[in-house]
Amino acid sequence: MGAFNEAVYDVVRQIPKGRVASYGQVARLVGKPRNARFVGFALHVNPEPIITPCHRVVFKDGSLAPGFAFGGEGEQRRLLEAEGIGFLPDGRVDMAHFAWEA
Repeated sequence: MGAFNEAVYDVVRQIPKGRVASYGQVARLVGKPRNARFVGFALHVNPEPIITPCHRVVFKDGSLAPGFAFGGEGEQRRLLEAEGIGFLPDGRVDMAHFAWEA
């Protein structure tokens, strides 16, 4: 596993329960602000999805990942709702209330 992936996993482990971060936010926090897509690639191969809560990473508009690697978009939503995350009527996470302020 590469240093970039490890840095991504370290940041994602810091996202508190009941909060979400965007792929771009994670990329900025690892010092690679233009690599949001690579954050997604790293999370898709997350070797410890229970320890590294990749379900807490969403698109900047609150949309869920259609290719969520650990059960699909429905499973990602279920995991977020179980943590108390609220959604807008159109199915996006309510980023105004649940975005992580790192």
